[in-house]
Amino acid sequence: MSGNMLIMGATVVLPHATKLADVRAVGGVISDISEPGTLEHSDDELLIDGSGLHLLPGAIDPQVHFRDPGQPEKEDLGSGSAAAVSGGVTSFLDMPNNKPSVVDMTGMQKKLDTAAAKCVNNYGFFIGATPNNVEKLQEAVGTPEAPLAIPGICGIKIFMGSSTGTLLVNEREALDTIFSQTAGLIAVHAEDEKRLNERFPAYEARTDIAAHAEWRDDVTALLATQLAVELAQTYGHRLHILHLTSGIEADWLNGKTSLPSEQKEGAIITTETLPQHLTFTDKDVIEQGTRLQMNPPIRYQSDKDTLWKRLLDGTVQCMATDHAPHTLEAKQLGFPSAPSGMPGVETSLAVMLTHAKAGKCTLEQVVQWMSTNVADCYNMIGKGRIDIGADADFVLVDLENEHEVTDENSWTRVGWNPFRGRALTGWARMTIVAGIPVFERTEKTGQKGQILVEPGSVGTPILMGPWK
Repeated sequence: MSGNMLIMGATVVLPHATKLADVRAVGGVISDISEPGTLEHSDDELLIDGSGLHLLPGAIDPQVHFRDPGQPEKEDLGSGSAAAVSGGVTSFLDMPNNKPSVVDMTGMQKKLDTAAAKCVNNYGFFIGATPNNVEKLQEAVGTPEAPLAIPGICGIKIFMGSSTGTLLVNEREALDTIFSQTAGLIAVHAEDEKRLNERFPAYEARTDIAAHAEWRDDVTALLATQLAVELAQTYGHRLHILHLTSGIEADWLNGKTSLPSEQKEGAIITTETLPQHLTFTDKDVIEQGTRLQMNPPIRYQSDKDTLWKRLLDGTVQCMATDHAPHTLEAKQLGFPSAPSGMPGVETSLAVMLTHAKAGKCTLEQVVQWMSTNVADCYNMIGKGRIDIGADADFVLVDLENEHEVTDENSWTRVGWNPFRGRALTGWARMTIVAGIPVFERTEKTGQKGQILVEPGSVGTPILMGPWK
């Protein structure tokens, strides 16, 4: 548990090269990266044989719903954290639509304390916006004149359209107040509430799941995205658009988004997409039913193609999972009674590495989208890269062997996975947080793997620089 380790003989994805190397960490921080065989093992460090494996920066998932507090039958911070490290996710950012919703510093501190007691990886939390809690938001992220950066607090979450939970801010006056009077990063669930309400009567009698994407259509998403961008540009506010799902949004955002490290002037606007929206289409939704029901919905082949195009050209900067577990019992209620949302943290990295193996992208691009660029988007300190001085958060993956996704191997409390039945490569063989192995998957453990540490013994609040 010292955070001292030497990983030898792995193929390492470095910021500017992928090559065989030995990597040493001291006290949880990378201290040496050398040619294979040039570093001598010392008695006070753990020795890991990385032969035949790839060493990547740990994945960072910037959008999860670990349901804590209030819905332990679905997930809590302990089970969600365990599920995350089983998928190679060493850091996560969790959403505030809990029971009760987290809309002030009292609620935020409770979540930080709970994470410190339960988690086995690094954590950060959004504070939820309401139409009238701007002063509470300022306590978490500061004002434009005096921005704050509190460890473990990553920004403000605004639900512009109703989804799961009670948080909703859809009136222009309230949105103006939040964008003009707060610092920090604002992340938006971009669906236009007025259009959702206007369209609902035409779909409320439908019981076929195709109605879900027809009702919550791409124009509904685009209208909210356009408004959020307008507000960000008007007030010079940092904006992140969550779970991009539609081709028209991705095309409209082309030329308007960039990584913070590359932005020269004006509002910094970034966006993300999900492995689900790069893999599934409406045909999969019809086949699998409410297991694939989520908000915003999985759309059509043309949307998937455009999301891939805009991810590859840099319009979309990073990836998340929107891990939002519901019990199978609730999911089996059928549409429209079943809740929206699905698990994602256990398979996101393997899904994307499988896409890389199939030629859709490169290994290095997956690392950028799931680690390096996430750290850039959130101004994370020490995260997202394998470099001297960076935190020793790693995942060792096997790119040669395929394994089928099964519900039985799930770590998430709800015990199922939307990618069930698919053969994936790139599974985490070992997940390492601050130089400490927290999860391993071997022949001895079986495909499910095992957690190696006690809850709360590893993982810290993520440090993020302030945004004006």
